[in-house]
Amino acid sequence: MAATYLIENAKVISGGQHSQVPVLVEGDRIVAVGEQAKTSASPDVSRIDGTDCTLIPGMVDAHCHISFDQPKSNDELFFHRRPGLATVIAAVNAQKMLRAGVTSFLDPDCIFDVGIDLRDAIDGGVVEGPRMATGGNVLITCVGGTAGQLLPSEGKLGYAVIVQTKDEIVREIRKQIKGGCDWIKVHVTGLPVRRTKRHNPGEIQSWSLDELRLVCDTAHALGVPVVGHCRNSSSTRDAALAGFDLIFHSSYMGEDALEAVVDNNTPLAPSFTFLRNLVDYGDKINSDPGLKKIFMNEIEATSAMIRRAYDAGVPLMCGTESGFSITPYGDWHYREMGIYVEHLGLTPLQAIACGTEAGARIFGLEDELGRIEPGYIADLVLVAGDLEKDLNLLGEKSNIRAVFKGGKKIDLSRPLPDSWSIPGWRTGQFSSQVLTYELAHSY
Repeated sequence: MAATYLIENAKVISGGQHSQVPVLVEGDRIVAVGEQAKTSASPDVSRIDGTDCTLIPGMVDAHCHISFDQPKSNDELFFHRRPGLATVIAAVNAQKMLRAGVTSFLDPDCIFDVGIDLRDAIDGGVVEGPRMATGGNVLITCVGGTAGQLLPSEGKLGYAVIVQTKDEIVREIRKQIKGGCDWIKVHVTGLPVRRTKRHNPGEIQSWSLDELRLVCDTAHALGVPVVGHCRNSSSTRDAALAGFDLIFHSSYMGEDALEAVVDNNTPLAPSFTFLRNLVDYGDKINSDPGLKKIFMNEIEATSAMIRRAYDAGVPLMCGTESGFSITPYGDWHYREMGIYVEHLGLTPLQAIACGTEAGARIFGLEDELGRIEPGYIADLVLVAGDLEKDLNLLGEKSNIRAVFKGGKKIDLSRPLPDSWSIPGWRTGQFSSQVLTYELAHSY
């Protein structure tokens, strides 16, 4: 018999609204909300008292790299990972996310085929984890990406596959879809190895509009959506014009890029959390001090245009780019919502909607996922305190009182390993500075 739960006395936030109503869960669905939840509940229903708590839909992280395991550098990620072990570790990290209230996520690109294997293991009940959609290796031209000279001019390395010709683009997309990918990701921009005054702010665009249209035409013909990494204005514009289904970052948008995004109603997930974590806490982890100003400028330059897109009706999701040392699993998935309040001027209720129901379109479940309404999938998070007053309550693990995924109440008490020591998995460095004579003898 399906388990049933009656959650009472909590502040319920859903669809940009709040109310104080009971919620009845039966099987994998919410079957009643409000007075009907009480009258429909059986005598042996499991009751959960939500007094002084907030009940929200499960969070959807629209940008998470579950296969990376928090590397400190691209060198570590590209040269110190193994396929089987990466999948086993990803299964543990997925559980950390679920316990933090993330019940669904998109892993847009992965190392090896870890995303596909983990998704299927979760769906098949082999391991516990959030609902997952995944890409394969991200499509990159040899001058794209964010790893500079580490990336080869052909072949595969790390999370990337290099494509140069139209035939290679089509062949790789079809191969990934045949292998089971839910999404195709394109690194539309990348870091220039040598920056000159001719370069605009952000990264450089390394794909033409015709090439981006070819990607969308090929993937869409097989029923698969496309997501793009776009960290300058022209790339955001061309990705929207080409028919991309989701754009990450959309940095430094100009008027033409905003017009293309609005006209095509292209969803955005700026993924500010990675940037803001380095700005706020980079000193604690010895990050490059010069990046703090660059990243803060990017947030400030991008936020106003994203708010205009949001006001024009463009769907806005929350993605954190969790999976790096700056954004470890289970810690920061809530933060993007607070950044939207601070930098975009959204209300907490609007931000929560971005972090929950907006992400349902990743799975094509817009009418089934991300709301607390009868008939919706019972993905729920019960949090101590009033989230409308303080979204940061989600960051304290002890505040997470209950997590439901598909109606199943997750065991939050079973221990998980916090970290691991595996030979060759992590990399060290000789030093964080160059030991000159002057430095050695400075006081």
